[in-house]
Amino acid sequence: MKPLITAGLIILVCALLFFQPGGFLIVDNPKKSDALVVLWGDQATPRYLHALELLRAGYGQRIVVDAHAGEVYGHPISTLAKDFIAQTAGQNASQVSLCLIRANSTKVEAREAGECLERLQPAPHSAVVVTDDYHTRRALSIFREILPQYQWTAGATRNDSVFGQPWWKNREWAKTYLTECQKLAWWELWDRWRD
Repeated sequence: MKPLITAGLIILVCALLFFQPGGFLIVDNPKKSDALVVLWGDQATPRYLHALELLRAGYGQRIVVDAHAGEVYGHPISTLAKDFIAQTAGQNASQVSLCLIRANSTKVEAREAGECLERLQPAPHSAVVVTDDYHTRRALSIFREILPQYQWTAGATRNDSVFGQPWWKNREWAKTYLTECQKLAWWELWDRWRD
């Protein structure tokens, strides 16, 4: 009887997730904080630009931009990021710093971003994690778990080329939704409890 109940609950949860338009993945609750942390990813440019908007709107004092230690077409990603920041930050350039990371997962990236936050002066007590809208629920949960010494909120970056609602109206949105649901479930059911 117990396996049937378990199977039934799993089917119910899967059905509920499948028929959601996708909004439950999104947390957009930025609060005025000491820092804004821009997560690395394929869509880093819109995330950074959104963080810059949030900084200029008074949601943070500093921006920490995660940049992968790798290369793209023979150029270090950090060099490309520095150049882009110099072109776009304007009068806020002194408030933006790079955080060189090697992470290939949000969990490890949180640890590496924490090391960069520790170097900021004055020391921050609160931060906004800025990432793609569909990634905010999982990222916020991970950062709160890995770096509980900070008060975390999330700034959702909209990017219609990757995700939108309802998710089933576009092939790319569907791939993003289903992949992120899988990653969120993995985090909540397994990865959160390891280490």
